Amino acid sequence: MRSRLPLSLSCLKVLPLIGVLGLGACGLTQAQVPPRQIPVQQSWTLQPGSEVGGFKVMGGLGDISIDVQGGKIKAPFDGQLQPTDSETCVAFTSPEVPAYLFRLCGVTKPRLGDVAAGQVMGRSQVLQFAAMRRQPDGQWAIVEPATDILEKTLGKSASSK
Repeated sequence: MRSRLPLSLSCLKVLPLIGVLGLGACGLTQAQVPPRQIPVQQSWTLQPGSEVGGFKVMGGLGDISIDVQGGKIKAPFDGQLQPTDSETCVAFTSPEVPAYLFRLCGVTKPRLGDVAAGQVMGRSQVLQFAAMRRQPDGQWAIVEPATDILEKTLGKSASSK
């Protein structure tokens, strides 16, 4: 498991100069959230975080790839955003849809911890989105995501088309 430092070295150098006003810029508001283990029922060799020819795999079989061109990624419901074992992905869960977990890969500067519906969780160039449903044995099975959940995640709705 990798260590997550709350402050970068550059922030430590300038923190005395910028004082309290600069705390948010240095990441002090970022929640310390433990990584989430996601035991996936389907097993494939290539997973997010794997390497092929020296390049990182960003998504896997079952992910939906969406070219969001640096756009905002928003919480579709009140919930929690957690890091995963893969450095390229985060997991979103919500008590509003307790049987589901959403894996989001390619999110930059994710806002980890509790998030409110519609709150920005990060940005992405190409979002890799996987919807997973909890199975009776506790594992997760990749399922097709609902369009309305994808639209909420992208900050869109049927009326804004």
